[in-house]
Amino acid sequence: MLFGFIVAAIAGFLLTAVPSWTGARGFAGWPLRLLAALWVLGRIGVSTSALWPPLPVAVLDLAFLPALAACVLPPLARERNRNTPLLAVLAALWGTHVAFYWGLLHADAGFARHALLVGIDIVLLLVTVIGGRIVPAFTSTALRQRGGASQLRAWPGLTPLSIGAMLAVAIVDICRPDSAWAGAAALAAAAIQLARLAQWQGWRTLSMPIVWVLHLAYLWLPIGLALKAAALLGAVSFAAYYLHALTIGAAATMIVAVMTRASLGHTGRPLTVARPTTLAYLLLAAAAAVRTFGPALIPLPFTDIVLLAALLWAAAFALYLWVYAPILVRPRADGKPG
Repeated sequence: MLFGFIVAAIAGFLLTAVPSWTGARGFAGWPLRLLAALWVLGRIGVSTSALWPPLPVAVLDLAFLPALAACVLPPLARERNRNTPLLAVLAALWGTHVAFYWGLLHADAGFARHALLVGIDIVLLLVTVIGGRIVPAFTSTALRQRGGASQLRAWPGLTPLSIGAMLAVAIVDICRPDSAWAGAAALAAAAIQLARLAQWQGWRTLSMPIVWVLHLAYLWLPIGLALKAAALLGAVSFAAYYLHALTIGAAATMIVAVMTRASLGHTGRPLTVARPTTLAYLLLAAAAAVRTFGPALIPLPFTDIVLLAALLWAAAFALYLWVYAPILVRPRADGKPG
């Protein structure tokens, strides 16, 4: 889910955003086909890994992120774009992928889990950076289009503070995972992220699902961090599954929020979602809530709770495909190329 699903979403975002950031032509042709083939082959290799020696599977799966970096680096470097440092984040994420396979190849489950934990932290850092740009920008635009006051009062200092807090969470998780120090770092980051989110006035977007879903996704970030602090500092039982608030809640919901918006914008359609899409947002939120809080609050066997969360997740993405697959395979609605 981390190195397959989430990494594919990161790739889709970068391949769409880099041409906009740099003014370069969009990615197409054999480089894009090669990237897609590498991703698919990696997924096939992992899903059939019992049939092959572990090293070739690891090499195949590890090829995708370097190939992605090779695609997006030239236009970013040529334009000396301010987003070029995001490649360092990609490199760090690839490093956790290498570490994960090192743990598997040496039968060290604890090391492999540690790599996954840090990899999730890096994804949350991306949510902080990218979400911190798009959530207030899209909120201001939507409020202006509705004829309301679009100016959001925001303290600029919270942006570097929130990024620094997430870096601190990742660094502590590298050095002292599952410790009181990790809990303290998560608690501080949760408070900073909640203050940052409050500045964006998400309550003013409740009539606009395509906007409030961005706020909902970002809200899961302080919720998950607060739960992590409660689990590590106070051994609070209902907080034990905090990772699912951060992955299903923050990461996956932000992915769906961006996909639904980008799919409309890049096909020349109005930025208004249909009711099935709104239902998909709610189903994904329900999946995150059930998987995070269900084991402590729902009187069902643990396996049934996991199955329920999985069904809610699958239903959300099935609705996305039902609505957006026809949109994405048809020509643009405005007649423009693309």
